[in-house]
Amino acid sequence: MTVAMQMQTVIIGWQIYELTNDPLSLGLIGLAEAIPTISISLYAGHLADKISRKKIMMNCLAAYLLCACALLFMSTQYVRMDVLKGDMSLVVTAMYGIIFISGIAQGFAGPAFGAFRAQLVPRELYGNASAWSSASWQTGAVLGPAIGGLLFGFKGAIPTYSTIVALLLIGSLAVVFIAPKPIPQMKEGETIWERLTGGVRFVFKNQELVGALTLDLFAVLFGGAVALLPVFAKDILHVGAEGLGMLRAAPSVGAVTMALFLAFRPPLDNAGRNLLWAVGGFGVCMIVFGLSKNFYLSLAVLALSGALDSVSVVIRQTITQMLTPVDMMGRVSSVNTIFVGSSNEIGAFESGVAAKLLGTVPSVVFGGIMTLVVVGVVAASAPKIRNLHLSKLH
Repeated sequence: MTVAMQMQTVIIGWQIYELTNDPLSLGLIGLAEAIPTISISLYAGHLADKISRKKIMMNCLAAYLLCACALLFMSTQYVRMDVLKGDMSLVVTAMYGIIFISGIAQGFAGPAFGAFRAQLVPRELYGNASAWSSASWQTGAVLGPAIGGLLFGFKGAIPTYSTIVALLLIGSLAVVFIAPKPIPQMKEGETIWERLTGGVRFVFKNQELVGALTLDLFAVLFGGAVALLPVFAKDILHVGAEGLGMLRAAPSVGAVTMALFLAFRPPLDNAGRNLLWAVGGFGVCMIVFGLSKNFYLSLAVLALSGALDSVSVVIRQTITQMLTPVDMMGRVSSVNTIFVGSSNEIGAFESGVAAKLLGTVPSVVFGGIMTLVVVGVVAASAPKIRNLHLSKLH
């Protein structure tokens, strides 16, 4: 599934930028996905604690599959030339509509996947399992952009989207064979409003959870240079769609390498300090990437940023799973989706707007600087994060 979704993200970004030649259009991709995701996340978390999480996952995969089929249809010459008479603005608008529907699916998928994952392994293995989960996802994120960029560059949109559809079918079949898990027992006497907001209240009562989510939120929000990679590939580094695939895959190469290391040595001791250093290092990488004019240096710092982000992801997932009761996991995962999952899309919008106003390079450098400012603020205001040792939570 991850390979397919990463391929789709790369290709639709390239297509829309090719049709509009406007960096703001790349930011609007993120906004079109983030608005529905945030809007329904709290209800999705409530649902994930009430009905079968596996059933929700299967419905979300079906929605992703329909969106991929729609993009395949939109990419045919018949739609582009015969029906729309060459009016590419209608094609772009339709693509944004498909992305919006995908955002609805993501809003339901985030809480369900996060809550279901916590039921698959015992508590004492959460740190190790988070590292393997991250490595698995990042492996798909490495293959997806590389395959998508190369396949699109050499064969075009139709074979690429056809491959995406086939991979989503395989991913859906794999989920079918995962054994369903019991639905958590609901607390008696809670109103629907209390259930909807329970995850938010739980998170904000825990300084460790708030601090970890805040760091990830603003790091992705201000460090969202990935959304502008089509601009760097086409106009700054001049490496085309094939180079775009490599740039998009570079962070995941670093992330996979680090996640595999963390699977054998989970960062449970001094976890809070490691989290702060990792997010700060991520901000520095964004500054260097923004200033780089060399393709290979850009690849290297993107890979390093992915490695540092992997440390952050593993620590945040472990904190969430260790501190959250099983009957609230869906609702807390929905807050995580709002803070972190949708921040990728909001960060893409912020990057597009900043690139429009400041220019592409200054916007990325500004984002890296703001990431460092957020790290300083969290380190100063959240002592429980600074002193967090996950090994003591077993």
